[in-house]
Amino acid sequence: MMPVKRKSRGRSKGSKGRSGFVQCASCGQMVPRDKAKKVTRRVSMVDYALAKELRQKGAYITAPMQTKYYCVSCAVHRGVVKVRAKSERHTRPRRGRRRF
Repeated sequence: MMPVKRKSRGRSKGSKGRSGFVQCASCGQMVPRDKAKKVTRRVSMVDYALAKELRQKGAYITAPMQTKYYCVSCAVHRGVVKVRAKSERHTRPRRGRRRF
């Protein structure tokens, strides 16, 4: 058996078979969906200063979720994922606690 660089072999496929492709938001490369790095963030349609003023008046401002997929090289370049040491690659990185 060949040695493995990562526990997941670079994908989160499991035993699903083939997965679909998504386009990298940065370079446009077609990447398997389970290999691509998914970044979801809330995007406000209103300027920050105006939104703050409206919130004080009691208005509810929606901020829709925006999902982007990045290929591994673009994700590393943008800081979405970090380059890890050889000994750390087999473990899943701990995510920081969210505070509301």
